[in-house]
Amino acid sequence: MVKSPRQRWLEMRESWERSTHVEVPERIAPAPPGPGGLRIAFLIYRGNPRCGGQGVYTRHVSRELAALGHSVEVFSGQPWPDVDPGVGFTPVPGLDLYREPDPFRVPHPREFGDRLDALEFAVMCTAGFGEPWAYSLRARRLLAERRDDFDLVHDNQCLGQGMLGMLDDGWPLLTTLHHPITVDRQLALSHTTNPWQRFTTARWFGFLRMQVRVARALPAIVTVSESSRADIAEQMGVAPERMTVVPVGVDTDVYRPFPDVHPVPGRLMVTTSSDVPMKGLVPLLEAVAKLRTEREVELVVIGKPRPGGRVDRAIERLGLSGVVRCVSGISDNELARLYGEAQVAVCPSLYEGFSLPTVEAMACGVPVVATTGGALPEVVGRDGETGLLVPPDDPGALAAAIGRMLDDPELRARLGAAGRERVLGRFTWKVTARGTAECYRAIMEGRRLPGAPAAAGAPPLGLRGVREVPQPC
Repeated sequence: MVKSPRQRWLEMRESWERSTHVEVPERIAPAPPGPGGLRIAFLIYRGNPRCGGQGVYTRHVSRELAALGHSVEVFSGQPWPDVDPGVGFTPVPGLDLYREPDPFRVPHPREFGDRLDALEFAVMCTAGFGEPWAYSLRARRLLAERRDDFDLVHDNQCLGQGMLGMLDDGWPLLTTLHHPITVDRQLALSHTTNPWQRFTTARWFGFLRMQVRVARALPAIVTVSESSRADIAEQMGVAPERMTVVPVGVDTDVYRPFPDVHPVPGRLMVTTSSDVPMKGLVPLLEAVAKLRTEREVELVVIGKPRPGGRVDRAIERLGLSGVVRCVSGISDNELARLYGEAQVAVCPSLYEGFSLPTVEAMACGVPVVATTGGALPEVVGRDGETGLLVPPDDPGALAAAIGRMLDDPELRARLGAAGRERVLGRFTWKVTARGTAECYRAIMEGRRLPGAPAAAGAPPLGLRGVREVPQPC
């Protein structure tokens, strides 16, 4: 339905009224470092702790780093992160242009504090995504005032222009790059249906030009899988000797089997942080529609598909409104118990740099059906030993694997137990924090990153060569 000018004005005014009541939280001082510990400024441009893996990564890695005796202060934009006791927090407020329930909002004039705010809003008005660029410049400004408070800066996949400025300011810098966003762009463009949609999608991903240039100039990058390292080198042109792999983990005290929770017959579960083609939710829905002709099934989706979006339309097209249940806004404990109620957990992604939801399901002892997209085979393990693997974007293969799992209780029990053992041995946050701390030491001592390949004539970690100055988006 086309909105009238008055309706649009009323919505804009309501957004403005909400804007004037946004509160910026107080800074939380971190615990001091223990003997030999480092002081870490940990940067994340969006701190959402429950939507997307970056916020989850920030919370758990910062907690475990603090447990190792390091002092960690998280510098985050909106939405604000959750931090555990002992971890510090400094808000880096921006315009928060993509917040719910009014994404792509028009800020109230009182929200514009400086030229940077105006430029960020201008990028959005041209269908671009300027948040990483703007956040990096704000963070650089804050850190410049606190040069004596930290030993090292750890950037969590912002890759904004301000990162290069931080190097100019003399900061030792490590960046976590979970996977190359070039993959997201390729998949998103391949699913466009008309020239205008293709144009706006390409424009939205315009920030990638900046991220690629920044990534090539950074001295040290940690990524989460061998698959991601290979893709970053190939698609972003980052020198392999500047990268190492430190897998992410899961809290196995939270994500575990519960004696009082039992699987519901026919229940499937999938966790998806966004309504984008890369997550493969539409192929899974098509597989569920096929399974539904043969048996009683239910799909629980942990996430909130966009009203009228691809997933919402697919549910309606396939007649699955009574079969699919979407759940959002729940705690980690509630999520773990929901996993325990599923007979099968599914990761249908076309590509993943790692996949925290898959590890969470495996930690709960739930048998997993996943695709071979990206790093998923590294996470799940051998097909038939710790999970079932199928080709990506193949609803028939998904349906067959899920059906096989539902029909074989012995297979479910065997794969569920083997999957949990795999997680306990490889994918915990303590292991992630130890590997990350080893990277910090290497940077501070000017050594090559642990596990990074040697290269003839490679510059020391403190040097980055010729600088290319990227545009905002």
